Amino acid sequence: MNIEKTAINDLVIIKPTVFEDSRGYFFESYNKVKFLESGIAYNFIQDNQSFSKRGVIRGLHLQINPFAQAKLVRVLEGEILDVAVDLRRNSPTYGQHVSVVLSAQNKKQLMVPHGFAHGFSVLSETASVLYKVDQLYHKESERGIRYDDSTLAIDWRVNPEEIVVSDKDIILSSFNEIDWEF
Repeated sequence: MNIEKTAINDLVIIKPTVFEDSRGYFFESYNKVKFLESGIAYNFIQDNQSFSKRGVIRGLHLQINPFAQAKLVRVLEGEILDVAVDLRRNSPTYGQHVSVVLSAQNKKQLMVPHGFAHGFSVLSETASVLYKVDQLYHKESERGIRYDDSTLAIDWRVNPEEIVVSDKDIILSSFNEIDWEF
């Protein structure tokens, strides 16, 4: 397992060691001991899975304290652009984001710590996404930022005419309207 640092502290990409032979492949997608040795110390308590079609953008989502969620995101089928935005006000990278292509083929995972908004766009015809969380869903703590926020200027790598966003996500706040802290 290889842990790659990103431009934002605490946000890491995990590339598993894949064993392939004539039967197919095998890899550990999660190993608590190896994660702890790498400084990733979350107690994951739930797995969530979604299926989406090309052009779908989900996010940017988060929960505020004390129900903030860390997420370990990976793709079971297809390809996505996974995005995490640093919302930790005391961080030198506050308001910056990292984008990484996660796919069934590259088997990379993104470890999104507390204090980040998270979202993804579907780059393939369809995609199945699985992510672990360390906190249960708490409706009153749910927040979000519009996917097309001009301050963040995220390139979702989706043609504008293909973009599909939920009614719930289209009415999210802009980055400049954030009224919460981590």
